[in-house]
Amino acid sequence: MVMHDLYFKRQKQLRGEYPDIYQYEELPETLKIQIIHIWNETIGEDSVYNNRRSNSLNREYLQKCHNILCKELGVFKLNRDDRDNEMHILYFKSISLYFLKESDIEKILSVIELMLKIIHSFIKRHNNTIKITDVISELNQRFREHGVGYQYESDQIVRVDSEFIHAEAVKPALQLLSNPMYKGAQEEFLKAHEHYRHSRYDAALTDCLKSFESTMKIIIHKRSWVCDKNATSKRLVDCCLANELIPKFWTDQFNSLSNILTSSIGTPRNKLSGHGKGNDEIEVPEHLIQYVLHMTASTIVFLIKAEESLD
Repeated sequence: MVMHDLYFKRQKQLRGEYPDIYQYEELPETLKIQIIHIWNETIGEDSVYNNRRSNSLNREYLQKCHNILCKELGVFKLNRDDRDNEMHILYFKSISLYFLKESDIEKILSVIELMLKIIHSFIKRHNNTIKITDVISELNQRFREHGVGYQYESDQIVRVDSEFIHAEAVKPALQLLSNPMYKGAQEEFLKAHEHYRHSRYDAALTDCLKSFESTMKIIIHKRSWVCDKNATSKRLVDCCLANELIPKFWTDQFNSLSNILTSSIGTPRNKLSGHGKGNDEIEVPEHLIQYVLHMTASTIVFLIKAEESLD
């Protein structure tokens, strides 16, 4: 996928008009149209006149996307003017029109996420001239270009709060966790981001801790180290320290590592989300979950890289 460095873009950059701070509440219409162009360049529009197989290759994929959206949204039609007879529905047009008119950010992002998965399935089977990595790269670049704080990573939309932290911590963590060995930890880390995107901060804290603990448990199991399978995060950290996941000659410098990990990940979860709230509703502040998410990502990267260095 090619993004062209046109004159007007260069001038906007020179004037500093591209946003430095992300927003999360809406997608500009220009961005929506650019995303529809991406869809058109990858899966293309369908036709109801599909007597020839070559004209119908994309239609079953677009129909699947359309039907999933209708079912999950609880509607029979995405748009009032859509034909009642599915044989006459232009699915690409229907999805695009719904996408353009929808204002709910969560529904908009759901369409983007689902369409990208459908496109991935389509090009993997029918169009090997397009690389899904290029499609994802352009989509993410479009998000950044418009100052919209979301990225598509590991088959789902995740929220981005700092481009630097995302590039240096979150993205490397997702790449390392993509190893099938870490599947459980990856699912928990992605769940934490999903909860965060929907402002379910207490649930996000819980899944941060689960992912952190799962990563250590997987490493401990892989190395056949002795540790209680029901060990808490503190005891898991102690086990990793005892087995020189951190080299002995760094022990003094890293004496505080256990405290850092358990206080920045385990303790907030234990105090704020892991136990009953009783009559006092405890509100988890957004800045805390941002910090814990980023600390979790950085810690996962450290643990996996340290384990790899033992070989």
